Amino acid sequence: MYVQYVKLAQPKGRVPLLLWHGGGLSGVTWGTKPDGKPGWQQFFLNAGYDVYVSDAVERGRASWARYPEIFKSEPMFRTKKEAWELFRIGPSYEIGGKRVAFEGQQFPIEAFDQFGKQGVPRWVTNDPATQNAYDALVQKVCPCIILVHSQGGNFGFNAALNAPDKVKALIASSPPARPTHAKVDAAKLKDVPHLIVWGDYMDKHAVWPRLMVNPNKWAQAIAAAGGKADTFDLPKMGVTGNTHMLMMDRNSDEVAKLINDWLGKQGLIN
Repeated sequence: MYVQYVKLAQPKGRVPLLLWHGGGLSGVTWGTKPDGKPGWQQFFLNAGYDVYVSDAVERGRASWARYPEIFKSEPMFRTKKEAWELFRIGPSYEIGGKRVAFEGQQFPIEAFDQFGKQGVPRWVTNDPATQNAYDALVQKVCPCIILVHSQGGNFGFNAALNAPDKVKALIASSPPARPTHAKVDAAKLKDVPHLIVWGDYMDKHAVWPRLMVNPNKWAQAIAAAGGKADTFDLPKMGVTGNTHMLMMDRNSDEVAKLINDWLGKQGLIN
């Protein structure tokens, strides 16, 4: 995998922050947003953290050469129609040549075509190699905070289970599932604070009510084991209009501040 890091001369964060992207995407998720404004990489640098941004195995700036097994399946590509609807930007991609967005949604739709250029192919056979790479990164640069998005949720949950002494907090933005770890023991994470963040319009696409079930159950299992697992349901908190791409929405800094305030309550920033 490829990892870019920026270290501050005088960080306020007690440990670095690792940003892990979602499916069919790369570390560009966290950099400059499609509308040209700064992304969460810059927000959390400004907040005082050393920040590591990764491109998982086969994605973006990472290499494929060492993992020929990924080519045992056909690559998967996400269309702009799928992204528009699955990422809850709007109910339909085009009707009569016009894209229909949800009322009040926060994604900068004028930059949607630019966002479409960030999509990359992915293979379903590379998850073990990707998990190994993330685990190696944790061993190399942590203790740390991990902030994951979408498909990255599974890798983050598993990384915390594999190294609960090194992961000091895990934030999962719109994670689609619970850990895929062979032996899931929530008690291992009683000292690893977890936060799950959900955006808006979760009931507007048939898949999302189903996808929310297992991550929420995992949070409940951690809490039942004596750990800390919080959930931010943004609309219920008065923050409305957020799509699946929280870090690219017009109010992304507002969401990032909520996360940063939560990290402060965990004692992870001076």
